[in-house]
Amino acid sequence: MDNVVYLIMRRMRTPLLILIGTYAVAMAGMVLIPAQDAAGNPVPTSFFHAFYFVSYMSTTIGFGELPNAFTDAQRIWVSFSVFATVAVWLYAIGTLITLLQDTTFQRAITEARFRRRVRQLREPFYLVCGYGQTGTALVRSLTDRHQRVVTIDVDPQRVNLLKLDNLREYVPALCADAREPSSLEAAGLQHPLCKGVVALTNVNEANLKIAIAAKLLNPEITVICRADSHEVEANMASFGTDYIYDPFDTFALDMAIAIQAPCLTLLSKWLAGYEDQALDAPIFPPAEGRWVICGFGRFGKAMYRHLSDQGLDLTVIEAVPHKTGIPKEGVVYGRGTEAVTLEQAGILDAVGLVAGTDDDANNLSIIMTALKLNPNLFVVARQNHRHNKTLFERVGAQVVMMPSSIIADRIRVRLGTPLLAELTILARYRKDDWACELVSRVVALVDDHPPHVWEITIDEIQAPALCAMDRCGNPVTVEQLSRDPRDRDRALPLIVLLRMDNDGRELLPAADVRVRSGDRLLLCGPADASRSLAWTLRNLNVLEYVLTGNVAPGGLIWRWLARRRARAASDT
Repeated sequence: MDNVVYLIMRRMRTPLLILIGTYAVAMAGMVLIPAQDAAGNPVPTSFFHAFYFVSYMSTTIGFGELPNAFTDAQRIWVSFSVFATVAVWLYAIGTLITLLQDTTFQRAITEARFRRRVRQLREPFYLVCGYGQTGTALVRSLTDRHQRVVTIDVDPQRVNLLKLDNLREYVPALCADAREPSSLEAAGLQHPLCKGVVALTNVNEANLKIAIAAKLLNPEITVICRADSHEVEANMASFGTDYIYDPFDTFALDMAIAIQAPCLTLLSKWLAGYEDQALDAPIFPPAEGRWVICGFGRFGKAMYRHLSDQGLDLTVIEAVPHKTGIPKEGVVYGRGTEAVTLEQAGILDAVGLVAGTDDDANNLSIIMTALKLNPNLFVVARQNHRHNKTLFERVGAQVVMMPSSIIADRIRVRLGTPLLAELTILARYRKDDWACELVSRVVALVDDHPPHVWEITIDEIQAPALCAMDRCGNPVTVEQLSRDPRDRDRALPLIVLLRMDNDGRELLPAADVRVRSGDRLLLCGPADASRSLAWTLRNLNVLEYVLTGNVAPGGLIWRWLARRRARAASDT
């Protein structure tokens, strides 16, 4: 707001001074030139009457009301004053219109409005820096969960597109450079309700500067960054960036896990999926044979490294190996779009193909050419732009990797259900049979859509009834908590995936494990089950029915009647 006032005063200073000066001269002339009364005697005009007359004269209202008639000298002075004040008013109004159209002034107005809206936020929010493909996907997923978001992007077109997006929550947006500390402060970095900063620009150095500024200005805040370079990733980690995501390494690691444990990969996709989408089908990447990798850039290197760790035979095709580097097995020169290049790489007897260049047209061409030569290939495709989704769905690839979606999904899980991210890490140390059994249990709970996954913290806000039971020393187990509050003999269709307390984390806690105050639970099942469980956790009478089968009276009158019946029974 200070910038707006400053711009107004700076641009309107000269017109206002001229306007005031013109008014002062006009009024001085009216005071110095006497009027005349009904008898023709000269009568001086007071400053008040002069100000009153010049006020309506200069606005050409045409209203006439003065105690004395004008002399010819006054009429001549008024004529010149009218021309002068009207001209000055036109000059001032023209300057004001020019100011309102000035881009700097409009930006100041927009920034002041943005600051005011951020200050008025009364719910926890996340600051998302960068509204590209990744930022768009993340903001949409967070607002779908009714989480508040504030975003910054340097591209005004992206900010305008955000206003057109049909989001469930209003998202304050500012067109500014997020690398500047003043922009981060304006977006609420030091707001007491700001829960975290997410740097998702497509420039590693910009994400690095955002992370540094966030940690210096608010050391306690959670900072999540995207990094496509191991050097930048190490630099971010050196000053305490909380979470760093590399889309290429993340996807390559998932592919390696899919080769070793396909059920674990399927379980992770189901639990992290969108509830309005269909369940993903399992994928079974070949664990033996030759893979051909087209493109040895950042994605190609990540796939090469993780597939090599699985003991697979790899052949790399690269058009500019002098820029990207050459693996130890050598390289086949070319783009991979030509049949000759693919045949040189051994595509005829290969089992897998990675179309991983940074050009969608080339990747589509590589896949189509390769499948003509070897229709039995397991194809992994890199999709760089969101608008090409339909093409990649029809090209015949079993797995499509889109960097923006991978990062958005990981951060969505981290911010929305942090325990799910912990579950994914812990599950990697289990055998695939464990994941297959859990997949079969999840299938029994849902139809053809991913399950609803939610967290519960056993505290006075989310579970006051259970906390009251815990204070009284009445134990509540996982099995008891999973009973239907309408019929305690029936179990709710849910699975307690993880229990966390101060002592550690427990995957799939047993039915007799006690749930105490301070525990955090991760559960999955239909959305109706989460509402039923919330009723049990919040209502002491419902919880008592679930534990004992006794139906306690709910209202004041019923409790009073119950006490009277109890006293009457004891007297007899």
